[in-house]
Amino acid sequence: MSENTDPLPDWAPLVRGLHARFRTRDFAAGLELVTAFAAEAEAANHHTDLTLRYGTVDVLLYSHDAGGVTDRDHRLAARFSEIARDRSISASPGELSVVELCLDTADAAEIAPFWSALLGAEIQDDDGDLEVRAHGADAVLWFQRTEPHDVPRQRFHLDVWVDPREARDRIDAALAAGGRLVSDERAPSFWVLADTQGNHACICTVAGR
Repeated sequence: MSENTDPLPDWAPLVRGLHARFRTRDFAAGLELVTAFAAEAEAANHHTDLTLRYGTVDVLLYSHDAGGVTDRDHRLAARFSEIARDRSISASPGELSVVELCLDTADAAEIAPFWSALLGAEIQDDDGDLEVRAHGADAVLWFQRTEPHDVPRQRFHLDVWVDPREARDRIDAALAAGGRLVSDERAPSFWVLADTQGNHACICTVAGR
């Protein structure tokens, strides 16, 4: 058996951040873990998003000032994993995904203010593409550039961001459930799939970007 050389096996590299899910025994154990993570983040002066639920603690590491993942995130991720291991708490990165709603448009600037007001989130520029984001990192809606055209039957589609290690299993499961592969031309960045009625969705990863 080959040795696992992944420096951050507990973490899933998803869109705009490193994500982790730690499986805790109960709510009290989760609260104690969140407290330990918060203290470590405070000491590093690099704050993170922590979500406590019964049985799980979800973590998002993202450098807002740099607009992406930096060495600070990698160092803090490694330290969080150590803290969890010291408490015999395991991670489940394969359970994590990020779903974005995408809208095809030839003029995002024209309609972005409407969606920003409707969703109560901010318009942000991401390398020339407009997105409506909450909390600075999570895209509620992003606008995919298209040529001007008549309104098609499907303008919205889902982008499902998964850990690159999980992409093949997720695709195979969708195909086994009756879906079909429309295109893998841009893999491993994304694969285009469709259901039996022709509705499209994409499985996306950070690989190859």
